[in-house]
Amino acid sequence: MENLAQVSYALDTFYFLMSGALVMWMAAGFAMLEAGLVRSKNTVEILTKNIALFAIACTMYLLCGYAIMYPGTNEGGILPVLGTLIGGENSVEAVTAGGDDAPYYSLRSDFFFQVVFVATAMSIVSGAVAERMKLWSFLLFAVFMTGFIYPVQGFWKWGGGFLNEAGFQDFAGSGVVHMAGAAAALAGVLLLGARKGKYGKDGSINPMPGANLPLATLGTFILWLGWFGFNGGSQLKISDVENANAVAQIFVNTNAGAAGGVIAALIVARLLFGKADLTMALNGALAGLVAITAEPLTPSALAATLIGAVGGSLVVFAIVALDKLRLDDPVGAISVHGVVGIWGLLAVPLTNGDATLSAQLLGIVSIFAWVFGASLVVWGVVKAVIGLRITEEEEYEGADLTECGMEAYPEFTGKQ
Repeated sequence: MENLAQVSYALDTFYFLMSGALVMWMAAGFAMLEAGLVRSKNTVEILTKNIALFAIACTMYLLCGYAIMYPGTNEGGILPVLGTLIGGENSVEAVTAGGDDAPYYSLRSDFFFQVVFVATAMSIVSGAVAERMKLWSFLLFAVFMTGFIYPVQGFWKWGGGFLNEAGFQDFAGSGVVHMAGAAAALAGVLLLGARKGKYGKDGSINPMPGANLPLATLGTFILWLGWFGFNGGSQLKISDVENANAVAQIFVNTNAGAAGGVIAALIVARLLFGKADLTMALNGALAGLVAITAEPLTPSALAATLIGAVGGSLVVFAIVALDKLRLDDPVGAISVHGVVGIWGLLAVPLTNGDATLSAQLLGIVSIFAWVFGASLVVWGVVKAVIGLRITEEEEYEGADLTECGMEAYPEFTGKQ
């Protein structure tokens, strides 16, 4: 029995680590998607943001974020216990002791899986504030978002806080990760303002197409692949028949949700604009994935497809609506992760009998209020101290030259 426990522990730990590696690969997906959807003069800066935010997220979550989110105490609480670093590791004796309390995966694998989630949440912010925010202002906000803001609401659900006690259901993070990232992004966009020339005084909306749609499409496929680790790894265990079957169902439903999102977004875009819109199809895939993330296990594959399809439809209308409200989001991040994140949470009671609409609404309001409010304060302080926005002249020249001193495509400018 001791050998069996150790084999099971090793298998579940390995699965957890490989799932985390898939989620880490989503950082490449966000980088490629955002680099493809911004204008060429802002490509280097957005890529710098993506690799730097990942490093900051990993470091801040190591220093304090993980200990805040998983204090191991204060069950049902609102305020987490402050702490630092990631603690010890499970002993062989604890693993082989048996019983319900015996750990079944390494604590280090748990940290690794969680740290790539917080980086995902921060990646959502980078695209929404692209092309006009100072690089160092963004990175300073990343310190607070990944080290403090995200972990507090993460504790409320996944760390055993009051949302968990209230019955709020969020399997892999439609709210804890995606809506949280969108709430932080919305606060930044409100203080930052729109890109110059995006909205005319007469109410017109001027398209600013991305520079590299093949790159954006590649980024979407990378995110789609990484999402199998995102949702599948959240089952936490694979070493017995019941959990292995559950993981397989999660993979199928995750894929089905994305497919439903693409098809619905394409159809809605065709009806609204008269043509197939690639950017809407890409965001439709991501919307379907976000929608199914709150509960990827209990739906049937067909139900998962329909949940994703609703998300894919919603994202098209949301992107159009935000433009009409003059909220400039170059990549559609607030619509994909915020609006559709809310839909995913509301859809949970449709297939999960343990979920209630009241608990889901409590979770939505609590997470959004905390992340949006705290982010607004941090963004506001950063704006007052060092400013948020590059100058109008710098924006015209492009953030690549003004913030990074190099260009992504120098051969097109004639500069060697």
